[in-house]
Amino acid sequence: MSSPVTAQGSKVAGPSSQTSMLLLLLKMRTFVALILVFAFFAFAAPNFLTGANMLIISKHVALNALLAIGMTFVIVSGGIDLSVGSIVGLCAMVAGWLVLYGIDLQIGWSLQFNTIEICLIVAVVGVLIGLINGLLITKLNVAPFIATLGTLYVARGAALLFSEGRTFPNLAGNPDYGSDTFKLIGSGTLLGFPLSVWIMVVVALAAAYLATRTPLGRHIYAVGGNERGAALSGVNVDRIKLFVYMFSGFCAALVGLIIASQLQASHPATGETFELNAIAAAVLGGTSMSGGRGRIGGTIVGAFVIGILADGLIMMGVSSFWQTVIKGLVIIAAVVVDQVQQKLQARVVLQSQA
Repeated sequence: MSSPVTAQGSKVAGPSSQTSMLLLLLKMRTFVALILVFAFFAFAAPNFLTGANMLIISKHVALNALLAIGMTFVIVSGGIDLSVGSIVGLCAMVAGWLVLYGIDLQIGWSLQFNTIEICLIVAVVGVLIGLINGLLITKLNVAPFIATLGTLYVARGAALLFSEGRTFPNLAGNPDYGSDTFKLIGSGTLLGFPLSVWIMVVVALAAAYLATRTPLGRHIYAVGGNERGAALSGVNVDRIKLFVYMFSGFCAALVGLIIASQLQASHPATGETFELNAIAAAVLGGTSMSGGRGRIGGTIVGAFVIGILADGLIMMGVSSFWQTVIKGLVIIAAVVVDQVQQKLQARVVLQSQA
């Protein structure tokens, strides 16, 4: 369909230009939401703009962003990971156990670990749980929703079994074993910013590079966009799926370490409903639930929106029940807007071909 023409022969902007403008606004929706949310709480919440509150928000955003980065790769590949919150809890309990007790060899001796070794062991635990998710999905053909839902319960139960539901307190570590620096992971700072924020920045940059500059990243998008087509073009689909779930487990392990270090205690209920925040941040940042589309940068901005929204509501005294309702509405709205964006993109393509 051609654009209308005036008597002088010049073209008048038709529906395609209006659609393109609306599409541009939809693509920028996460930034718009961030600006609006930040501006609202800056006026409505007392002490929101103080330096101390900004540091607290940055810590919370770092946790949400780390989980959301792993979730982004999973969703882009066409899957979902509901187990990340439980992996956080289990990894926090493993970290607490290693700091307090080490590994009892049952011969009158126990293995004790320094902070770096504890971090490596906990990271391996997270990766192994992600590997189990991947194997259930690729080798046993279990739907991602069901596989990770089952892992959610197993990991949460294992976290409870670790201490029979009790908390591991006083994770100050032992200087004799080199574990006394464990607390720095969550409470340490570098150039005035919490170490957890720097960890998030490093992981985000690495993930963005992987997604945009490597064959592995292109294969993740290909699998999510058209799994059969990717397989026919030579992509090892099973290997890609194993990687994204293992990476998601690794990100969850980092969050478990950071929380246990920040609190200097670990509780088996740590990480409950964290998967909702991760999914919300990823979807709000433009990751399509149908797979094949999403950006790490958008996910980070989405994590800021979720983090600022959560902390701002707390500062305004909004009930935790209403906070849960609002998060659910955010997820629904993000998915609806994503569907509108896809339809408008299809319309723009048709108009450009007319």
